[in-house]
Amino acid sequence: MSGGYGSGGGYGTWDRGDETRRLPEPDQQYGPAQQYGDQSYAPEYEPPRAPKPSVDAGRLWAAGVATAIVAALIAMVGTLVVRAVLRIAFNGPASSGALGDSRTVLLCILSAVAALAATGLAHLLLLSTPRPMTYLTWIVGLVTVVAALLPLLGSAPIGERVANAVIHLVIGLVISSLVAGAGASARRMR
Repeated sequence: MSGGYGSGGGYGTWDRGDETRRLPEPDQQYGPAQQYGDQSYAPEYEPPRAPKPSVDAGRLWAAGVATAIVAALIAMVGTLVVRAVLRIAFNGPASSGALGDSRTVLLCILSAVAALAATGLAHLLLLSTPRPMTYLTWIVGLVTVVAALLPLLGSAPIGERVANAVIHLVIGLVISSLVAGAGASARRMR
């Protein structure tokens, strides 16, 4: 039994130069894409990433400009209703006409600027925060509450203060809803 197990020259011996029984080197890797004699390997598996949000800035800012126009018109219509229908001397003395004086123009401009500022905030939040429209709604809502309460603290007649507060409230609600809707429609996943 000279060729038996463990005695050399037979089955189970390592002395024949049989390469099939060699263990691979520690730095050698075997993968499904390895070709015979070729050292190219398939790229490592990368798990799918969560889609990143992107913003259609043109669409968002076009809606922001439209919102600015709507906000300015609400300020003008609000002044017109308060002065012509309710006969309250809001934004100027009664002798200055149905649209009041330069304070009406200032209110219209500030309303448009507020809409553009809300659009800028929406753009920033869309690029940087989770649930951006929730944050936008809260921020614009709280600013609207402050803008509506400030006129009530003044010393003007109560009718003017209430009219001013209501106009500020309506402008803020419109800006909040329009910009939040524009932000939601301008958000894309890629």
